[in-house]
Amino acid sequence: MSVITSVVGFPRIGAQRELKKAIECYWKGQSNVAALRATAQELRSRHWRLQAEAGIDLIPSNDFSYYDQMLDTAVMLGLVPNRYQDLGLNEEDTLFAMARGYQGSQGDVTALAMKKWFTTNYHYLVPELDSSTTIALSSSKPFDEFQEAKALGIHTKPVLIGPYTFLKLTRGPRGEQIKYDDQVVEAVSDVYAHVIRRFIDLGASWVQFDEPYLVLDKGEEDINLLRGLYSHILPARHSTRGSIQLLIQTYFGHIADCYEVVTHMGFDAIGLDFVEGGEDNLAVIQQVGVHEDTSIVAGVVSGRNIWKNNYTESLKLIDSLQELTPNLVLSTSASLLHVPLSVQAESELAPEVRDHLAFAIEKLGELHDLAYLTQEGNLVRQHDSLLTANQKLWSEQRVCTDVAVQNRLARLKPEDYIRQPSRSSRQPIQRQRLGLPILPTTTIGSFPQTNEIRSERARFSTGEIDSDQYNHFIAQRIDHVIELQEQLGIDVLVHGEFERNDMVEYFGQQLNGFLFTQNAWVQSYGTRCVKPPVIWSDISRSKPMTVRWSAYAQSRTKRLVKGMLTGPVTIFNWSWPREDISPQEQTQQLALAIRDEVLDLEAAGIRIIQIDEAALREKLPLRHTDWHKKYLDWAIPAFRLVHSGVKATTQIHTHMCYSEFNDIISDIDAMDADVISFEASRSDLTVLDAIEATHFETEAGPGVYDIHSPRIPSQSEIEERIRLILRKMSPTKVWINPDCGLKTRSELEAWPSIEHMVAAAHRVRAEVE
Repeated sequence: MSVITSVVGFPRIGAQRELKKAIECYWKGQSNVAALRATAQELRSRHWRLQAEAGIDLIPSNDFSYYDQMLDTAVMLGLVPNRYQDLGLNEEDTLFAMARGYQGSQGDVTALAMKKWFTTNYHYLVPELDSSTTIALSSSKPFDEFQEAKALGIHTKPVLIGPYTFLKLTRGPRGEQIKYDDQVVEAVSDVYAHVIRRFIDLGASWVQFDEPYLVLDKGEEDINLLRGLYSHILPARHSTRGSIQLLIQTYFGHIADCYEVVTHMGFDAIGLDFVEGGEDNLAVIQQVGVHEDTSIVAGVVSGRNIWKNNYTESLKLIDSLQELTPNLVLSTSASLLHVPLSVQAESELAPEVRDHLAFAIEKLGELHDLAYLTQEGNLVRQHDSLLTANQKLWSEQRVCTDVAVQNRLARLKPEDYIRQPSRSSRQPIQRQRLGLPILPTTTIGSFPQTNEIRSERARFSTGEIDSDQYNHFIAQRIDHVIELQEQLGIDVLVHGEFERNDMVEYFGQQLNGFLFTQNAWVQSYGTRCVKPPVIWSDISRSKPMTVRWSAYAQSRTKRLVKGMLTGPVTIFNWSWPREDISPQEQTQQLALAIRDEVLDLEAAGIRIIQIDEAALREKLPLRHTDWHKKYLDWAIPAFRLVHSGVKATTQIHTHMCYSEFNDIISDIDAMDADVISFEASRSDLTVLDAIEATHFETEAGPGVYDIHSPRIPSQSEIEERIRLILRKMSPTKVWINPDCGLKTRSELEAWPSIEHMVAAAHRVRAEVE
């Protein structure tokens, strides 16, 4: 009997980032909406065909988005706040205004809040719901794309963000939790039921509801919400016009605590992640069982890593599942949105490296292989060339251990993780030594990376210009921004990071143990794509990485210049990690390498050093009981290891962005940094309540404007935000800065915004001094 295969979702940016380029051309006015739509349609067609040619049975549709699926779902449900509707823009421009803000002839509005999608580096737009919102079906996108694929002869499985996950991630206008009253539940359920009936009319066989929020901790209220929503939706799958099968798809963990509830709700299929939640999901199925009419969609091919599947281990799991149910579908563990498109684009990687890698297209092949091997049975498998080749790959030793790195780790002592003297003792010493005013101003680190900068870096990498020419160019750029910052009156300057292509890749290129790809792009948010480096072996630093340009910048001004580093947890979280050793060990290796850099910066006369941990919150386990023992108990000490050796007079900064900070605010304080800056403008400064409640000791710079939006905030707007901050924080502990680095903004957007920020800080400073 053949085994059915399913894909949760597929990348959408294209092999050459075609979607990114088409959207950005449209934003710049270099193309029209028809050209944008044509590119999107061509990409959808190409990706459906790729999956069909790979033999995938349940191919997703409606997993495509110009920006984000949560945003698309909000539009589908009619959750478009009046401030965006009042702009009077077309469908695409309204979507982009919600995602990026809008400032033009039609009005001036900020963007929706943006947060990390569970434990990934993908960002979603936070839907906004208030009492004036009328929830109703307001988009034909899911139906249009299903019919688009159908016209190509491809019968797809429409994918929707499930109503439970959607409501759990939706917030009120001020970032507050919404109330899941009967009226809201009924209205949302009615829309989803209508969608189901419409898909029946269109001839769909399956609809997939993505419910990743089910892998989080849940209380009785959550279970009641889940049941309430689907009690209205599930009956819609049968009508006088036909029927449809409904799949509830979970990922990023296990649902052992609610599997029994879900299995009795009557879904035709339950999708479970057997990569990140394997043991718990398998155990609960063994305990509770599987309803005879329900299929288990087993996520056995990872949607989160880039390493080839171990067929022997996967087949053991599949055999165990087949003993429990004959209704088994093989699937990716999560959407392939989170991995690059194809290894075939990586011609510069050595064959022995490529042999270990599987990106989205290769994972389709792995699904097909596992389905074939499953239906062949144990006796045939033993002699199958597919399995033999895979077993050979996994039996080979890939990594050689670096003895020096291992010895250094073994010598670490508890006192290596503790900085002396205490922060409360350091703060007055630093105030006196650094001589900064109240409400000091700074930026996060990077300045706009213009076409000229990218062009010169490319010319240097190809050998068109030599190192002297390139270094002269970088020095000129640093001179320019040092002068501009002095003119604007910024208190703590940065060198602009013009020599850096990416805040992780730049460091990886100078550390031992990393490999790099050419085209392994992954979507982070909107049109922002990243190309994470690959951790291949033990990590160490062979020479200083940032000292030259930080010291040069400091030599060009009498003002303080921050040294800028990326922290070990963020480098680890934003790389493709090894799977043969623990995350803790890899992060400790990184921490020792960055520690060396910190001490060299200090020795070079840099008195403020920022160690960015933008991704600290990102990999926090989804279940509270796992937070410390599986993550924070080693992630926080790793950061402390980086800076514990500096003098009391050296001020250590860190930076974090786009995450929920409130629930780990005490752990952030325990990082023992002297100053932290973080994203706050899109979350309406809600983190300030946690800072006030926990008596946060670290000085802090909640971002006063959103750098992920092209709009330029006014001085009065920023003044108001600073005053809001001062209601919850002492002015002696507040720094004034943007949300994040300015690399992705244009100079026409960045410099006026900074000018307004500095002017606002000076105005409020005069009020409180």
